[in-house]
Amino acid sequence: MAKKRGYIMDRRSFIKSILSLPLFSFFLPLKEGIERYEKILLLDTVVAGIRYYDAERIWNSLYIGEPLLLKREPHNPYDERAIEIYRGNNKLGYIPRKDNGVISQVLDRNERLYANISWLKKDPDPWNRIGIKVWMEVKA
Repeated sequence: MAKKRGYIMDRRSFIKSILSLPLFSFFLPLKEGIERYEKILLLDTVVAGIRYYDAERIWNSLYIGEPLLLKREPHNPYDERAIEIYRGNNKLGYIPRKDNGVISQVLDRNERLYANISWLKKDPDPWNRIGIKVWMEVKA
C-alpha cells in the first residue's frame, strides 16, 4: 500500500513556500544603486485656447490618462511664461496664464515634468472641455 503524504511538506515545497513570502525579501540584500521616486502633483487645471488649435479635430482620439508634452514658449507675445500643451505633434492649447508661473520656472530649470489628460467633457464652453494634471518625480 502506498503511503499518503497528507500534510507533510517535503524540503523542496518548503523552500518554494518560504521564497514566495514577501517578508522573506527582508533578509535578501538590498540592491544598491536603485533610487526610489515619488510623484508630486504640481497642477490640476484646464487647457486654454483649445478652439484655436488641434483639440477639436482630434477630439475623438483623446482619452483620459493620455500622456501630454509641455513645451515652454518664452517668446510668446502675450505671455512670457507661456507653456504649450501637445499630444504627439498636435497642439491642444496652453496652460492658463494664471496657472503657469511655477510650471514655467520648473521647465526653465530643465526639470522633467509629466502631464496627462485628467478629464474630457464635450461642453459648449471651451474652458471646460479638457482637464490636465502636471506632476514631477522627486527622490523619495
